[in-house]
Amino acid sequence: MERRRSDYRLIDGAGERARSLGLVGAHWYKSALPRSAMKELMARRDARAIGDTILWYALILGAGAVAYVSLETPWAIPAFLLYGTLYAGPADSRWHETGHGTAFRTRWMNDLLYQVASFQVMRRPTVWRWSHARHHTDTLVTGRDLEVQVQLPIDPLVLAADFVGLKLAPSEFVKALINASGHLSEEEKSFIPEVEWGRAISEARAWVLVYALLAMLCLYLASWIPLLFVGLPSIYGAWLYNFFGLPQHACLPENVLDHRLNSRTVKMNPVFRFLYWNMNYHVEHHMFPMVPYHALPRLHERVKDDCPPAYASSWAAYREILPALLRQWRDPEFYVERPLPRQRGAPAIAGDRP
Repeated sequence: MERRRSDYRLIDGAGERARSLGLVGAHWYKSALPRSAMKELMARRDARAIGDTILWYALILGAGAVAYVSLETPWAIPAFLLYGTLYAGPADSRWHETGHGTAFRTRWMNDLLYQVASFQVMRRPTVWRWSHARHHTDTLVTGRDLEVQVQLPIDPLVLAADFVGLKLAPSEFVKALINASGHLSEEEKSFIPEVEWGRAISEARAWVLVYALLAMLCLYLASWIPLLFVGLPSIYGAWLYNFFGLPQHACLPENVLDHRLNSRTVKMNPVFRFLYWNMNYHVEHHMFPMVPYHALPRLHERVKDDCPPAYASSWAAYREILPALLRQWRDPEFYVERPLPRQRGAPAIAGDRP
């Protein structure tokens, strides 16, 4: 069947065909784990997340101070790149983990960091909370999952623009303006519960107020510098979370009911794992999304024999992804097939691609 990018729309896309194939809200494969092990792995703790969060914001403040003193010098560009990378890059995983409510044991801590990190990464909080819930129930199901980053057929310019932050943040800003006017799109209404519509509108209005104040400050100072510290880092610092995030699902099959087939686990060094809050263990996270980030390495050890081999590094993942992207550009029906272990791997339940 000819692939169209419009298939990914939640309205007038391929969602109804996915439903007819039994792919919507379906039963997904999960590795078997004892109840006692799951109880241990799902334990939430405040101390670890508080320490990680303090360290992250200390790094942002330190980089911001370096960027400020480097103004009007040749060092400004690398200094602001470092600042923006620390501002926006880790915000993606913090937004993600606190959205699941698993980073902290205390709920208000999750909610507070979720709002702040959402602003830093430029994702409307309530909209993306429910979008991400759909991503987990219908992962890479065409016409249901809004978070398919590599949509087929591939548009290289769109993909490149997205990777360097020129797609998400500007688009989210425009959508926030629309929401602030009191309107949600029909697509947004299709996955956000009606009781949450008012919250989405209120959050958008708060964002618009913040950016209006920033704009006035820029006019008062006759300078773009305030936006270099708040706002624009969501664009020029976005490359890091895209570098980490693209391997999660890129070039893997759509419309299968096994996260071992449509997600990747990539081994990373301790620095990368801190910045990404262990989301490199992505097969494990999708199988068991209520396991906190700090327990994902232990979860990986529990289930690794029931999963395809983890990629040895980000470079190892990209050695597969880059040629696969080129091939998908030419042949949208191509996808990377991950080997399932024979001894325990149950066959995936799959449907034809809508």
